[in-house]
Amino acid sequence: MHNVIRRWGASLSTRRLPRDLMKPRLRTICLLTAAVVIAGCSRPGNGGSSGTGGSIRIKGSDTMVNLGQAWAEAYGHIPGSEPPVVQGGGSGTGIAALINKDTDIAQSSREMKDEEIAKARANGVNPVPTIVAQDALCVIVHKDNPVYRLTVGQLGDIFSGRITNWKEVGGNDEMIVLLSREKNSGTHVFFLEHVIRHGKSNGPEQFSPSTQMQPSSQTLVTQIAVSPGGIGYVGLGYAEGADVKELAVADKEGKTYTKPTVANVMNRTYPISRPLLFYTNGAPTGNVRKFVDFVLSEEGQRITEQMEFVPVNNP
Repeated sequence: MHNVIRRWGASLSTRRLPRDLMKPRLRTICLLTAAVVIAGCSRPGNGGSSGTGGSIRIKGSDTMVNLGQAWAEAYGHIPGSEPPVVQGGGSGTGIAALINKDTDIAQSSREMKDEEIAKARANGVNPVPTIVAQDALCVIVHKDNPVYRLTVGQLGDIFSGRITNWKEVGGNDEMIVLLSREKNSGTHVFFLEHVIRHGKSNGPEQFSPSTQMQPSSQTLVTQIAVSPGGIGYVGLGYAEGADVKELAVADKEGKTYTKPTVANVMNRTYPISRPLLFYTNGAPTGNVRKFVDFVLSEEGQRITEQMEFVPVNNP
């Protein structure tokens, strides 16, 4: 797997923005700006990452879509700037659009796979990653479930189908109902590789055939809230304020159990955390470079934290 860079080589941050900037996630965000209204009006691809000839096109991660829209709306208020067009569809969709030169920025909650990079290069595309935020994958259960903590190993056994009843992990005598994001989701891929396959990108381990695949993080949260035996995983922002219970997780038995919080992601004590990425065709230039600079600016990273994601270091 290629090395992920943040802004062409800088390191991740452990800096925290002031606490008074934190606000609850606005799931019904009124971000119906031009960026959303014209979301289906993409211009023909020119294969570059300059964003010239119209609005910057952003496509990909559903985890990042509301964050991307918040960045786009704020950027559009800068005199002389046009808000980017932001669409979801999953990390795989965004990466495929980048490979096909149909987007300027692919938002992704996972790293590109080697075969995706090879396909991109064969099509004249040079994928360059920039870390723009960080996130935690929250493991969530019904609010009345007595289980409050699990190890990564137990989670792997649960989602692969080796553990099927809550009583095996200290809960009620009740069958476990598995919910996951669908396969095109970067969140799905990250959980598969880092939890079920114990950090390996390839392996025989798979989600249990009984797993119910959900089209979005919001639908997964909604299903967990009404499923007493349910368990699933979503990005940090989707769990905040939801009518579900977030579990504490330990890397393995004997290690400290920690909850998925901004602080625990930044101090690297929560074991299921990840970078959130922009992929561009080559190093960003022109309007795309201006937008990326805005996202990584103090204002852009303030928005990141307001949206319940974890900021990265500012230049």
